[in-house]
Amino acid sequence: MNPNFFNLNILTRNIFIFLFLLCTSCATRKDVAYFQNAREFETLVETQSFEPRIKVDDLLSIHISTFDMEATTPFNLTKGEGLNYQEVDYVVDKSGDIDFPVLGRLTVKGLTTTEVKQLIKKKLIGYLKDPVVNIRIKNFQVTVLGHVKNPGTFNIPTERITLLEALSLAGDLEIKARRDNVLVIRDFDGVKTFSRIDLTSKEFINSPVYFLTQNDVVYVEPNESAIKTSSLDNRATIVVSIFSVLLTSTVLILTRS
Repeated sequence: MNPNFFNLNILTRNIFIFLFLLCTSCATRKDVAYFQNAREFETLVETQSFEPRIKVDDLLSIHISTFDMEATTPFNLTKGEGLNYQEVDYVVDKSGDIDFPVLGRLTVKGLTTTEVKQLIKKKLIGYLKDPVVNIRIKNFQVTVLGHVKNPGTFNIPTERITLLEALSLAGDLEIKARRDNVLVIRDFDGVKTFSRIDLTSKEFINSPVYFLTQNDVVYVEPNESAIKTSSLDNRATIVVSIFSVLLTSTVLILTRS
Protein backbone atom coordinates (compact mmCIF):
# COMPACT_ATOMS: atom_id res chain seq x y z
CA MET A 1 0.00 0.00 0.00
CA ASN A 2 1.21 3.43 -0.90
CA PRO A 3 2.09 5.19 2.41
CA ASN A 4 0.83 8.43 0.92
CA PHE A 5 -2.67 6.95 0.67
CA PHE A 6 -2.47 5.75 4.27
CA ASN A 7 -1.50 9.24 5.45
CA LEU A 8 -4.26 10.70 3.32
CA ASN A 9 -6.88 8.47 4.97
CA ILE A 10 -5.71 9.55 8.46
CA LEU A 11 -5.81 13.19 7.43
CA THR A 12 -9.32 12.81 5.99
CA ARG A 13 -10.62 11.11 9.14
CA ASN A 14 -9.10 13.73 11.45
CA ILE A 15 -10.55 16.61 9.46
CA PHE A 16 -14.06 15.16 9.52
CA ILE A 17 -13.80 14.52 13.26
CA PHE A 18 -12.75 18.13 13.74
CA LEU A 19 -15.67 19.38 11.66
CA PHE A 20 -18.12 17.23 13.62
CA LEU A 21 -16.87 18.55 16.95
CA LEU A 22 -16.87 22.08 15.57
CA CYS A 23 -20.56 21.91 14.63
CA THR A 24 -21.87 20.32 17.83
CA SER A 25 -22.12 21.62 21.37
CA CYS A 26 -23.43 20.48 24.73
CA ALA A 27 -26.32 21.94 26.70
CA THR A 28 -26.67 21.88 30.48
CA ARG A 29 -29.77 21.54 32.67
CA LYS A 30 -29.55 25.27 33.31
CA ASP A 31 -30.11 25.87 29.60
CA VAL A 32 -33.14 23.65 29.05
CA ALA A 33 -35.08 22.93 32.27
CA TYR A 34 -38.27 24.80 33.24
CA PHE A 35 -39.14 25.78 36.86
CA GLN A 36 -35.57 25.30 38.05
CA ASN A 37 -36.15 26.98 41.43
CA ALA A 38 -39.28 24.96 42.27
CA ARG A 39 -38.75 22.88 45.42
CA GLU A 40 -40.34 19.51 46.14
CA PHE A 41 -43.89 19.72 47.52
CA GLU A 42 -43.74 23.51 47.26
CA THR A 43 -47.09 25.28 46.89
CA LEU A 44 -47.46 28.42 44.83
CA VAL A 45 -50.91 30.01 44.87
CA GLU A 46 -52.13 31.59 41.66
CA THR A 47 -52.86 35.23 42.47
CA GLN A 48 -54.66 36.28 39.31
CA SER A 49 -58.08 35.42 38.02
CA PHE A 50 -58.21 35.66 34.25
CA GLU A 51 -61.02 36.53 31.90
CA PRO A 52 -60.31 38.05 28.48
CA ARG A 53 -61.42 41.59 27.79
CA ILE A 54 -63.02 42.54 24.51
CA LYS A 55 -60.93 44.51 22.05
CA VAL A 56 -61.63 46.57 18.95
CA ASP A 57 -62.17 44.33 15.87
CA ASP A 58 -63.14 41.35 18.02
CA LEU A 59 -65.77 39.08 16.49
CA LEU A 60 -68.53 38.28 18.99
CA SER A 61 -71.17 35.59 18.82
CA ILE A 62 -74.18 36.66 20.94
CA HIS A 63 -77.32 34.58 21.31
CA ILE A 64 -80.38 35.44 23.41
CA SER A 65 -82.75 32.71 24.56
CA THR A 66 -85.70 32.36 26.92
CA PHE A 67 -88.76 30.13 27.46
CA ASP A 68 -90.65 32.00 24.74
CA MET A 69 -88.28 31.59 21.78
CA GLU A 70 -90.51 33.66 19.48
CA ALA A 71 -90.05 36.65 21.78
CA THR A 72 -86.26 36.43 21.32
CA THR A 73 -86.40 36.59 17.52
CA PRO A 74 -85.93 40.40 17.27
CA PHE A 75 -82.79 40.15 19.44
CA ASN A 76 -80.96 37.51 17.40
CA LEU A 77 -79.48 38.60 14.09
CA THR A 78 -79.79 35.89 11.45
CA LYS A 79 -79.49 35.43 7.73
CA GLY A 80 -80.82 32.79 5.36
CA GLU A 81 -83.42 30.19 6.18
CA GLY A 82 -83.82 26.44 6.26
CA LEU A 83 -80.50 24.66 5.80
CA ASN A 84 -78.82 28.02 5.09
CA TYR A 85 -79.97 29.56 8.38
CA GLN A 86 -77.15 31.04 10.47
CA GLU A 87 -76.68 33.65 13.14
CA VAL A 88 -74.79 36.85 12.35
CA ASP A 89 -71.78 37.77 14.48
CA TYR A 90 -70.97 41.25 15.79
CA VAL A 91 -67.75 43.08 15.01
CA VAL A 92 -66.55 45.55 17.64
CA ASP A 93 -66.04 48.84 15.79
CA LYS A 94 -63.26 51.41 16.27
CA SER A 95 -65.30 53.14 18.95
CA GLY A 96 -65.54 49.90 20.91
CA ASP A 97 -69.26 49.47 20.20
CA ILE A 98 -71.57 46.91 18.64
CA ASP A 99 -74.92 47.74 17.09
CA PHE A 100 -77.37 45.43 18.83
CA PRO A 101 -80.93 44.94 17.53
CA VAL A 102 -83.63 46.75 19.50
CA LEU A 103 -81.18 47.75 22.26
CA GLY A 104 -79.09 49.99 19.99
CA ARG A 105 -75.36 50.68 20.34
CA LEU A 106 -73.59 48.99 23.23
CA THR A 107 -70.06 49.86 24.35
CA VAL A 108 -68.28 46.56 24.98
CA LYS A 109 -64.59 47.39 24.57
CA GLY A 110 -62.62 46.62 27.71
CA LEU A 111 -65.40 44.51 29.21
CA THR A 112 -65.24 40.79 29.90
CA THR A 113 -67.83 38.51 28.34
CA THR A 114 -69.39 38.13 31.80
CA GLU A 115 -69.77 41.91 32.08
CA VAL A 116 -71.31 42.11 28.59
CA LYS A 117 -73.81 39.40 29.57
CA GLN A 118 -74.81 41.43 32.61
CA LEU A 119 -75.10 44.59 30.52
CA ILE A 120 -77.37 42.97 27.93
CA LYS A 121 -79.52 41.20 30.53
CA LYS A 122 -80.05 44.51 32.32
CA LYS A 123 -81.15 46.19 29.09
CA LEU A 124 -83.49 43.29 28.26
CA ILE A 125 -85.59 43.94 31.36
CA GLY A 126 -89.06 44.86 30.14
CA TYR A 127 -88.59 42.95 26.89
CA LEU A 128 -87.95 39.35 27.99
CA LYS A 129 -88.54 37.27 31.10
CA ASP A 130 -85.47 35.51 32.53
CA PRO A 131 -83.33 35.83 29.38
CA VAL A 132 -80.20 33.74 28.94
CA VAL A 133 -77.31 35.47 27.17
CA ASN A 134 -74.51 33.43 25.57
CA ILE A 135 -71.42 35.26 24.32
CA ARG A 136 -68.27 33.94 22.71
CA ILE A 137 -65.19 35.66 21.28
CA LYS A 138 -64.87 33.91 17.93
CA ASN A 139 -61.51 35.32 16.91
CA PHE A 140 -59.66 34.10 20.02
CA GLN A 141 -56.37 32.83 18.66
CA VAL A 142 -52.71 32.98 19.58
CA THR A 143 -49.58 32.78 17.43
CA VAL A 144 -46.35 31.04 18.46
CA LEU A 145 -43.20 31.74 16.44
CA GLY A 146 -39.48 31.09 16.60
CA HIS A 147 -37.61 28.11 18.04
CA VAL A 148 -40.58 25.80 18.60
CA LYS A 149 -41.26 22.50 16.87
CA ASN A 150 -44.55 23.47 15.20
CA PRO A 151 -44.92 27.26 14.91
CA GLY A 152 -48.31 28.58 13.87
CA THR A 153 -51.57 30.30 14.77
CA PHE A 154 -53.97 28.36 16.99
CA ASN A 155 -57.70 28.89 17.56
CA ILE A 156 -58.71 28.70 21.24
CA PRO A 157 -62.41 27.82 21.61
CA THR A 158 -62.32 28.01 25.43
CA GLU A 159 -61.10 31.66 25.43
CA ARG A 160 -58.59 30.71 28.13
CA ILE A 161 -55.03 29.56 27.54
CA THR A 162 -51.76 29.88 29.43
CA LEU A 163 -48.36 30.53 27.93
CA LEU A 164 -47.34 26.94 28.71
CA GLU A 165 -50.41 25.56 26.96
CA ALA A 166 -49.70 27.70 23.89
CA LEU A 167 -46.12 26.42 23.76
CA SER A 168 -47.47 22.88 24.07
CA LEU A 169 -49.76 23.46 21.08
CA ALA A 170 -46.65 24.50 19.16
CA GLY A 171 -44.89 21.24 20.07
CA ASP A 172 -42.81 22.74 22.90
CA LEU A 173 -39.51 24.60 22.60
CA GLU A 174 -36.65 23.26 20.53
CA ILE A 175 -33.70 22.03 22.57
CA LYS A 176 -31.69 25.05 21.42
CA ALA A 177 -34.40 27.60 22.24
CA ARG A 178 -33.75 30.26 24.84
CA ARG A 179 -36.02 29.66 27.83
CA ASP A 180 -35.18 32.67 29.97
CA ASN A 181 -36.29 35.38 27.54
CA VAL A 182 -39.56 34.34 25.85
CA LEU A 183 -41.30 37.36 24.33
CA VAL A 184 -45.07 37.95 24.45
CA ILE A 185 -46.41 40.69 22.15
CA ARG A 186 -49.86 41.97 23.05
CA ASP A 187 -52.00 44.39 21.05
CA PHE A 188 -54.82 46.38 22.61
CA ASP A 189 -56.52 48.83 20.29
CA GLY A 190 -53.36 49.46 18.28
CA VAL A 191 -51.03 49.79 21.27
CA LYS A 192 -48.48 46.98 21.43
CA THR A 193 -46.82 45.87 24.65
CA PHE A 194 -43.76 43.64 24.89
CA SER A 195 -43.23 41.38 27.90
CA ARG A 196 -40.32 39.03 28.61
CA ILE A 197 -40.83 35.75 30.45
CA ASP A 198 -38.25 33.52 32.17
CA LEU A 199 -39.54 29.94 31.94
CA THR A 200 -36.70 28.68 34.12
CA SER A 201 -38.21 30.44 37.15
CA LYS A 202 -41.47 29.37 38.78
CA GLU A 203 -42.44 33.01 39.43
CA PHE A 204 -43.45 33.52 35.81
CA ILE A 205 -46.87 31.97 36.51
CA ASN A 206 -47.81 35.24 38.24
CA SER A 207 -46.85 37.33 35.23
CA PRO A 208 -49.64 39.43 33.65
CA VAL A 209 -48.99 37.58 30.38
CA TYR A 210 -49.07 34.06 31.85
CA PHE A 211 -52.66 33.92 30.60
CA LEU A 212 -52.72 34.92 26.95
CA THR A 213 -55.38 37.10 25.36
CA GLN A 214 -56.81 36.99 21.86
CA ASN A 215 -54.25 37.64 19.10
CA ASP A 216 -51.22 37.51 21.41
CA VAL A 217 -47.94 36.59 19.69
CA VAL A 218 -45.33 34.47 21.47
CA TYR A 219 -41.78 34.54 20.12
CA VAL A 220 -39.07 32.11 21.22
CA GLU A 221 -35.55 33.14 20.29
CA PRO A 222 -32.59 30.79 19.71
CA ASN A 223 -29.99 30.40 22.44
CA GLU A 224 -26.29 31.12 22.04
CA SER A 225 -25.58 27.53 21.06
CA ALA A 226 -28.05 27.70 18.16
CA ILE A 227 -26.62 31.02 16.98
CA LYS A 228 -23.07 29.70 17.11
CA THR A 229 -24.08 26.46 15.40
CA SER A 230 -25.72 28.42 12.59
CA SER A 231 -22.55 30.44 12.13
CA LEU A 232 -20.35 27.36 12.35
CA ASP A 233 -22.53 25.50 9.87
CA ASN A 234 -21.79 28.18 7.30
CA ARG A 235 -18.08 28.06 8.09
CA ALA A 236 -18.10 24.27 8.01
CA THR A 237 -19.71 24.32 4.56
CA ILE A 238 -16.93 26.56 3.29
CA VAL A 239 -14.27 24.41 4.94
CA VAL A 240 -15.76 21.21 3.50
CA SER A 241 -15.86 22.76 0.04
CA ILE A 242 -12.23 23.84 0.28
CA PHE A 243 -11.24 20.48 1.74
CA SER A 244 -13.00 18.62 -1.10
CA VAL A 245 -11.04 20.60 -3.69
CA LEU A 246 -7.75 20.00 -1.85
CA LEU A 247 -8.54 16.31 -1.38
CA THR A 248 -9.37 15.87 -5.05
CA SER A 249 -6.19 17.65 -6.07
CA THR A 250 -4.10 15.59 -3.63
CA VAL A 251 -5.58 12.31 -4.89
CA LEU A 252 -4.81 13.28 -8.49
CA ILE A 253 -1.23 14.14 -7.59
CA LEU A 254 -0.73 10.90 -5.66
CA THR A 255 -2.22 8.74 -8.37
CA ARG A 256 0.13 10.26 -10.93
CA SER A 257 3.26 9.87 -8.73
